[in-house]
Amino acid sequence: MGKMVVTILSAVAQAERQRIFERTNEGRIDAKFRGVKFGRKRSIDRDELTSLKQQGFGATEIAKKMGIGRSTVYKLLNEISRL
Repeated sequence: MGKMVVTILSAVAQAERQRIFERTNEGRIDAKFRGVKFGRKRSIDRDELTSLKQQGFGATEIAKKMGIGRSTVYKLLNEISRL
C-alpha cells in the first residue's frame, strides 16, 4: 500500500513539474514577443572599442585602455565584424 501511495505522489509531482515548465516557457515566449531582452546588460562600449581599433591600436593596448581581457577584445571584434 505504501509503494502505491509513493508512486501516485511521484506521478502528481512529475505532472506538476511539467506544467510549471510549460507555463514558464509560455511566459518566456510572450516576453520575447513583447520585445523583452534576456540576459545580462552589455557593459563594454562597442563604439569605443571600434574607434580604438580604427585608430590603429592593437588588442593588447585596447584591453589595457578599456580594462578588459585581450580575449574579450578579440571576441568582440569578431562579433562586430560579422555584423
